[in-house]
Amino acid sequence: MSNGCCSQEPTSKRLEGKVAVITGGASGIGACTAKLFVKHGAKVVIADVQDDLGLSLSREIGSEDVITYVHCDVSSDSDVKNIVDTAVSKYGKLDIMFSNAGVSGGLDPRIIATDNEDFKKVFEINVFGGFLAAKHAASVMIPEKKGCILFTSSNSAAIAFPGPHAYVVSKHALNGLTKNLSAELGQHGIRVNCVSPFGIATPLMATAFGMKDADPELAKKTIEGLLGTAANLKEATLGTEDIAMAALYLASDEAKYVSGLNLVVDGGYSVTNPTISGAIQSLFASAQA
Repeated sequence: MSNGCCSQEPTSKRLEGKVAVITGGASGIGACTAKLFVKHGAKVVIADVQDDLGLSLSREIGSEDVITYVHCDVSSDSDVKNIVDTAVSKYGKLDIMFSNAGVSGGLDPRIIATDNEDFKKVFEINVFGGFLAAKHAASVMIPEKKGCILFTSSNSAAIAFPGPHAYVVSKHALNGLTKNLSAELGQHGIRVNCVSPFGIATPLMATAFGMKDADPELAKKTIEGLLGTAANLKEATLGTEDIAMAALYLASDEAKYVSGLNLVVDGGYSVTNPTISGAIQSLFASAQA
């Protein structure tokens, strides 16, 4: 649904010899990142609950020598332990844990309309799932004195965003987990960061907009149009490949001294308040009329 990853082979492979696990890797940001990581020399374990998509993607990317799909419910301790064990047994180690799986939950932003069970489910997947990914990754990274743990957060946690409480607060929690883990795990040579995208026309976003069963191209065009209207940075559209590139940087040795960072990829949206500028423009327009 979102823009595809670049098919051009990189001139230098920035993840050569590394092994990565990507949760939520069967579609959207995770799928694009899996493709990019393999192109840059990594061996990848895709973890997801979308078995058909995950298996199809792994076959598309390459052989089991470089990529493997494993069914994983990220809220299940045994499932998450299994994906880490699979990476180590199949590829010999784990260098990168990209905890990317997440759900949006209900979209009603009103606290009185927020469903209790939905709130718990969002936290179970987005926060507890991230905790489990970090816990099991750290268990094999600490003895090796190296590793990278990366989370997908959201720019909605970089501002006071009037969005669904469960989703927004869960992303704030991931930002806090990132900082706390970086403080703890730095002594073991493990870096912990997160990347926070602006809205992207992914399957998750299509579901959130009630367009899950719509024509993919129509849904993509519609969502990008809505997001483009709200965006601060014009003349550019954020795609999954942009977040994959951010993840590639944070996972690579180019970021060897970067830890505790929330890399916000939102075109300046979270540092811009358009209300006052809009009011001033309206005032000048009225004065000139």
